[in-house]
Amino acid sequence: MTSTIRTARRPKYPFLAGLGSLAVLTLLPALPAEAAPADDASPSAAGFASPREVTAAERRTAAYLDASQGRPERLKAFFEALPKGGDLHNHLSGAATTEYLIKLAIDKGLCIDATMTAVAPPCGPGTRPAADARTDAAFRQQIIRAWSMQDFPADQSGHDHFFDTFGKFGLATWDRGKLLANVANTVVEQNQFYLETMVTPASDSAKALAEKVGYDADLSAFHRKLLAGGLNRVVDEAVKEADDGDADFRRTAHCDTGHPDPGCRLPVRWISQVSRGSSPARVFTQMAVGMRLAERDPRFVAVNLVQPEDWDSSLANYSLQMRMLQYLRGQYPDAHLTLHAGELAPGLVKPEDLTFHINEAVRVAGAERIGHGVDLVHENDWRALARTMARRNVAVEVPFSSNKQILGIAGDDHPFNAYRRYGVPVVLSTDDPGVSRINISHEYQYASKTYGLGYTELKDLARASLEYAFRDGRSLWAAGSAPSGYRTVPACAGSRPGDVHPGARCVRYLADNPKAATQWRQETAFAAFERAHAGRR
Repeated sequence: MTSTIRTARRPKYPFLAGLGSLAVLTLLPALPAEAAPADDASPSAAGFASPREVTAAERRTAAYLDASQGRPERLKAFFEALPKGGDLHNHLSGAATTEYLIKLAIDKGLCIDATMTAVAPPCGPGTRPAADARTDAAFRQQIIRAWSMQDFPADQSGHDHFFDTFGKFGLATWDRGKLLANVANTVVEQNQFYLETMVTPASDSAKALAEKVGYDADLSAFHRKLLAGGLNRVVDEAVKEADDGDADFRRTAHCDTGHPDPGCRLPVRWISQVSRGSSPARVFTQMAVGMRLAERDPRFVAVNLVQPEDWDSSLANYSLQMRMLQYLRGQYPDAHLTLHAGELAPGLVKPEDLTFHINEAVRVAGAERIGHGVDLVHENDWRALARTMARRNVAVEVPFSSNKQILGIAGDDHPFNAYRRYGVPVVLSTDDPGVSRINISHEYQYASKTYGLGYTELKDLARASLEYAFRDGRSLWAAGSAPSGYRTVPACAGSRPGDVHPGARCVRYLADNPKAATQWRQETAFAAFERAHAGRR
């Protein structure tokens, strides 16, 4: 993805359009540059030392962070208050807190069986009402352990336990609007300004269409058959599903009352999930639904593949799926693409399966962002791959906690520093914070402690998470400037980023470009954050 976003479509859905005008400047509480893209000849060390000018306020805030080392409570408060951009890698069902999922299970009258799986009522032999979790603390803790990574059993791998949780709480997650209300409030409370979250639109209808049409290895012919067989009707259903979810969200979050929840003002975009472990017919159909939906409905921006990348079916069909995406991107050029790729580690799969997943995601499918990308250094000619990603501005979405929980990869074993050394844009994300029992503040604090990141590097990581977002409109930052200093576009060159009263030309630019307005809002928050910390010791 480049520094500017394709079209500047005007969303017809006011809530999910977010704060796309100067209203953003009035809603603030009173209150790191990515490495320069390396060329094909040599890696860049700029990922470790940003070339941009550091302001006096940044230096003083950096000194406060340095002085806080060894003081846990002060560090915790610092990272909670730190403005942290947007979350670009987030699965809605896995993002809601486990406690909230239990509440939803109780509200639905669900039962819990012996494996701690939520099942439909009535509660027969071997099950008990989820409502018992209100009064039975031990039962409640059993559910929490089964539905999250908290104290998971020693006889199960982190990988298996993580992915098993979704089947256990799945029946409690059908109310998309309610889930979003919980997640959006958490995102805002974490001082983030934008969310892209993954859902599976019109899942049953897409499956039925795939089964009715049947697979055709000629992808062009298959696509024509899907169109003739009712692809547009499935997309219609997905739009209606989103409309109902929006209405449910607004009710749950009290958005149309005098006391709206914080999440009501969060710009949200949906990414359509594709179940990579399914049959080729279903996978291609879900891809086509998601891409057609992204071009039709501004609430949806991209497609992604989900489910374990190490499953036998995922491995067997990986290259075919990349070719499917390559074909469909030619049919739907305005749909974005971010891909789970390289969420693998030695010992999990055969060595040869570690050598090509990120390569094909970038070079065949044309992914604009990569999720996880953990097996980078095992890829064929990985340095050339990293240079290509840097040159194309293909960002990597890094959720440290899930990488550690699922793959056992952390610290120096993680390619975080390798990506930065080669100038590949990096954005921190949460993946499934409810399952992982973490939040984005934890991920930033982990990055700072583990990799020795100072304040300006953390700040530029937060900036990058908005720069590489699939947010509608153009960026605040001049094309190509993000890695080399975050210079504003000419329209805002005469205004200091984050000023409450920017110049008239900048005002017009922000009003016309929701992405830039969201970035301006974060800059305003950074100014307030630095004022609050710069003079403290």
